[in-house]
Amino acid sequence: MIRALVPITVCVIARDEAENLQDLLPTLRWADELLVLVDDRTNDDSAARARPLADRVEKRAFASFPAFRNMALDIAREPWVFFVDADERVSADLAAEARAAVSTSERSLAAGEAGAPVGYWVPRHNIILGQLIRGGGWAPDHQLRLLRRDKARYDESRVVHETVVLDGPAGYLAQHLLHLNYTSWPEFIARQRGYTALEAQALRSAGVTFARRALVGQPLREFVRRYLGLGGWKDGAVGLLLSLAMAYYAGERVRLTGWR
Repeated sequence: MIRALVPITVCVIARDEAENLQDLLPTLRWADELLVLVDDRTNDDSAARARPLADRVEKRAFASFPAFRNMALDIAREPWVFFVDADERVSADLAAEARAAVSTSERSLAAGEAGAPVGYWVPRHNIILGQLIRGGGWAPDHQLRLLRRDKARYDESRVVHETVVLDGPAGYLAQHLLHLNYTSWPEFIARQRGYTALEAQALRSAGVTFARRALVGQPLREFVRRYLGLGGWKDGAVGLLLSLAMAYYAGERVRLTGWR
């Protein structure tokens, strides 16, 4: 059992994640509070599966991803929150490093030291189609997930790939989150369609339009960026297909947003 003077709430946000929750939650019992926030649109028994395995299960109305995370920050009981998605896994080494990091931060904050982190970036390994991905923007895939909750807020104008605004500096952990990401191409396509539609909606709401040439230029730049610049070539055929797919959805984002 991992113990520290500074308590941590581990928060898992879930929709239709009953199977993943069954596997994940027993591995998070090192947390001082294990909170599961269930999207009320869920169609499976995520809440029922989670209740015997977590300290608290809250089923709440969903507005947006950042709003849901802000809700978690508001209702968590401990001073630090570690967000873990249902399809991610936290190793014992990562848990221990998180414990040590928040204890160090709290000592520095109490001493009034400048530069004490109030959040930590966690590197993430992505398993996609059964393969550990090493390039293409999928590695090391840092996520700002360990937060002092009174110093962190999610930007609710970013409806997808949400962004944290910290009132203070951020540090970096070394141990990886493991992300059991897309297991099939149909899953990849469905989720990318959803993300692309949300991104286009946000761009339209902000009054953004694209030049018509962006229908070609954006996909081309995205492919070059991912496959060459970010090393998608390291992952062989899967890396090539992922880079091509992300280029396609860059074009779809332009199409759905509109052009002038």
